[in-house]
Amino acid sequence: MDDRSNTIAGWVLAGGIVALGLSIVSGMYFHGEAPEKEGFAVAAEAGGEAGGAAAVPIATLLATADVAKGEAVFKKCAACHTVAQGGPNGIGPNLWAAMGKPHGHVAGFSYSDALKSVPGNWDFEGMDKWLANPKKYAPGTKMTFAGLGNPEERANLIAYLNAQGSNLPLPAPPAADAAAAAPADAATAAPTADAAAPAPAAPAAK
Repeated sequence: MDDRSNTIAGWVLAGGIVALGLSIVSGMYFHGEAPEKEGFAVAAEAGGEAGGAAAVPIATLLATADVAKGEAVFKKCAACHTVAQGGPNGIGPNLWAAMGKPHGHVAGFSYSDALKSVPGNWDFEGMDKWLANPKKYAPGTKMTFAGLGNPEERANLIAYLNAQGSNLPLPAPPAADAAAAAPADAATAAPTADAAAPAPAAPAAK
């Protein structure tokens, strides 16, 4: 019995040694590094404010704005506003000839104090900021519209509103945009000049 017990104990000890060895070897091959920071890495959405391109000035966008497309965008506003001359106020004021007028100019409409306190008139830059984020432009405004995130849509809508009784001259694009366009114009003109130049005469036969 003692020999049998010793044999069993020996096998158990040997099995333990083998298991320990396998554990050490597997740890060498499958060693997991602890992360430097806990939690999950979340990629920022492309086009966000943090890493997005610089905003294009509204004057630049208005140079190519489409009034017809702006009329289509206005359908998002039509539940609250009318734009026809002499049209009634709704949830929001009538917007005929609004461009260039003071904030809160429509008689008989109950504007919020927040909007009435904004100085100046409705110019192109101010209207762009208002349409992008009304609550940021006039904190405390009663307007519930969240805003138009697409700059081209805002430019088209502003061009449409301007055409409804205001007809203010559009602002000139910034000088930086004009300077950037100049090299492109020169580049397109250069090949034309080269093409118009006479070809060199062939050498005389000798």
